[in-house]
Amino acid sequence: MRNAWFFVVLTCLCELCWVYGFSVAETWWHWSIVIATIVVDFYFLSVACKSLPTGTVYAIFAAAGTIGTTLMDIFIFNKPFSVPKGVFIGILIAGVISLKIADNHSEDQKDEGVIS
Repeated sequence: MRNAWFFVVLTCLCELCWVYGFSVAETWWHWSIVIATIVVDFYFLSVACKSLPTGTVYAIFAAAGTIGTTLMDIFIFNKPFSVPKGVFIGILIAGVISLKIADNHSEDQKDEGVIS
């Protein structure tokens, strides 16, 4: 299971790389790197989903992409930060944490035989 979380981290990092690539790619070879990164990213995503609940993996993947893209906009591309952006980033983080807690609770009940 620990290896699966490693692949979740890899897929999140790859997602940020190709999103960044969308913003800066100008030539055909830039785009070929972006496409290769997307292919590798989805491979890592599929590996992570083999051992972890797909909903949890995808929620983390989507939240990391959304938060990471917002932070890239602010710190790399000098877009303004606003309180609503901060609030919604907080909601995403709370949602991902809550989903993980709910998955752990479901696994505990399944181990005890409560859920069949």
